[in-house]
Amino acid sequence: MLQLNNIHKVFNEGTPDEKIALDHINLRLKQGDFVTVIGSNGAGKSTLMNLVSGVLQPDLGEVKIDSKDVTDLPEYKRAKMIGRVFQDPMAGTSPTMTIEENLAIAYSRNKRRTLQRGVNKKRKEFFGEVLESLHLGLENRLNAKVGLLSGGERQALSLLMATFTEPSILLLDEHTAALDPSRAELITALTKEIVEKYGLTTIMVTHNMQQALDLGNRLIMMDKGQIILEVDEEKKETLTIEDLMEEFQRIRGTRLTNDRALLT
Repeated sequence: MLQLNNIHKVFNEGTPDEKIALDHINLRLKQGDFVTVIGSNGAGKSTLMNLVSGVLQPDLGEVKIDSKDVTDLPEYKRAKMIGRVFQDPMAGTSPTMTIEENLAIAYSRNKRRTLQRGVNKKRKEFFGEVLESLHLGLENRLNAKVGLLSGGERQALSLLMATFTEPSILLLDEHTAALDPSRAELITALTKEIVEKYGLTTIMVTHNMQQALDLGNRLIMMDKGQIILEVDEEKKETLTIEDLMEEFQRIRGTRLTNDRALLT
């Protein structure tokens, strides 16, 4: 489904600011895998997401989606295969357009463009049905400007827009980090429900270690551009935050006083 083969990425190569962002990493995801990713700032998590989405291309290595080599494909050409939700609720939607107009754009992402209206009666009924699944009452506000929605409502809409065309890969880039605890809990629950419903192959970056343990069937820990720990489904079910801290200490030889020390 997704293959990252010997991916290497360097920023500012040959200068005093040179930084190895990804250091010859390899990763394989099968159909339906849900991988949570943890690591400190600068570990390479965002670079990993940007390489999968096509925002960046690697200096070495290859990216394959559905056995197709997409290494050199730019972001807009991968958009049919990839859905992404960002940390900022303001990203991923157009605030000046209505809910149904935003949904119409997302719905057409993996379809051939035609001269038909973006929002017709049949499609409006479909949008209402999928919005109802969010349990936020947005199905009754199809003509509301997205900019008038709360952060949680916008993030729920972004999640729906990224997934209802059932992309090959779903990227969740700390998508609950900017929300208050109650809204973060709502989006986390919706994420689990939607990913399970469609069987989506998912990578989720998070700074919440408990969330990383509670969601998905696999976990990876990154540090200094490397994947230093991979946890399969069986082991993940029994792991605790303390276990992850001990694993980091064992691998890197650095003693941690709390879980925040690992993620900052």
